[in-house]
Amino acid sequence: MSRLPPLPESGPGPDGSRTVRVLSYNVRSLRDDRAALVRVIRACAPDVVCVQESPRYWRPEGQAAWLAARSGLVVLSGGGRAAAGPLLLGRLSVDVLEVRDRLLPKTRGLHARGFATARVRIGGCAPFTVTSCHLSLDPDERLRQFALLPEQFGPGEEGFVAGDFNEHPDGPGWRRMSEAYQDGHLAAPWGGTNTSVPSDPHQRIDALFATPGIEVLACGVPHGLPGVTQPDLVAATDHLPLLAAVRIPAVRG
Repeated sequence: MSRLPPLPESGPGPDGSRTVRVLSYNVRSLRDDRAALVRVIRACAPDVVCVQESPRYWRPEGQAAWLAARSGLVVLSGGGRAAAGPLLLGRLSVDVLEVRDRLLPKTRGLHARGFATARVRIGGCAPFTVTSCHLSLDPDERLRQFALLPEQFGPGEEGFVAGDFNEHPDGPGWRRMSEAYQDGHLAAPWGGTNTSVPSDPHQRIDALFATPGIEVLACGVPHGLPGVTQPDLVAATDHLPLLAAVRIPAVRG
């Protein structure tokens, strides 16, 4: 696999903005090769990680803490039963201003779902809102969950939603999100496109959607990123990770 163009490094800009690396990753309840998973996360060097399928039933808080510690991160919000699987991790430099985790209305016979959301700030840039989500396999329930995602943002807030949407880009919920937000991989294509399955990536069901005030610098599957190997990607879980670099604006006024 050839090397990727360099992903912008995290850090402050001269105008008060900040470049932030965001990783979205479905970890399948940590049922696969945990060491490979940790190696992938560390090699991506994220500031914020939007996790899906964090363990929910057996010591969920402890397993979220284990993943955070092994990855050199801390738990920001979500995890376990608090958001029914989605979890937010971040560097120690990420200040959590508000937690907005949410359990979603449940259809009888289907899995419980939720959103892990936090309002955060890194350094001197403007605060921003982050949501990790894992939407339903049922088309009707999934469309209702898509419609709830904008409610995680307060009026005028900037930020992004990342996760496993269990839908293709031509689906009705995905199209609705693309009309209101930037589809990161289309806005700034980088790396691979398809996220499922690792041994034969043939569909794009994971994405990052950013509000208009966030500049997406690069977004895609980190094939060829130094430290990210194909054997680790296949062994770590049943999804490929999605890595993005975004520019958070400076504080207004």
